[in-house]
Amino acid sequence: MDVFQAIRERRSVRSYTGDPIPEDDLEILLKAARDAPSGKNLQPWRLVVVEKKDTLKELVPLCHNQGFVEDSGVFIAGLSEKDTKWGEIDLTIALDHLSLAAVPLDLGTCWIGAFDPEGMRERLEVPEGYDITICMTVGYPADDGESPVKKSLEELVCWESYEEKK
Repeated sequence: MDVFQAIRERRSVRSYTGDPIPEDDLEILLKAARDAPSGKNLQPWRLVVVEKKDTLKELVPLCHNQGFVEDSGVFIAGLSEKDTKWGEIDLTIALDHLSLAAVPLDLGTCWIGAFDPEGMRERLEVPEGYDITICMTVGYPADDGESPVKKSLEELVCWESYEEKK
């Protein structure tokens, strides 16, 4: 599968089988995140990977009761170093690489932006030098689901200035 196919096929999955992710596949995903570009190659981020079912269950209320968190194979909390100019962006690029690498492995992902940052910090024992910026579930989709229809390029892209359309 090439990257363009992965981009077209990637979608947010909110229904998982609960099956564990093989360690080899998880390593592929984490290496994809690591290999993402980063300003000055500082990589001012860390990932906390949660696999244990009891911990996944404990994260559900911290993620505003998004029940599919419990059924995912893995939950990843993305941490960015405080007081770094590009830490949040670099983390987001890393997780986007991970989400695209998941597609050819038949894994789905979902970005989790709705969560209790302080409760999550406490549960995952995140040190004060980091912010929990964004989280992600990864797992085997329970259904085939369809990607949503995207807006046309004409609606999204301007040329030379905001007002110019091609």
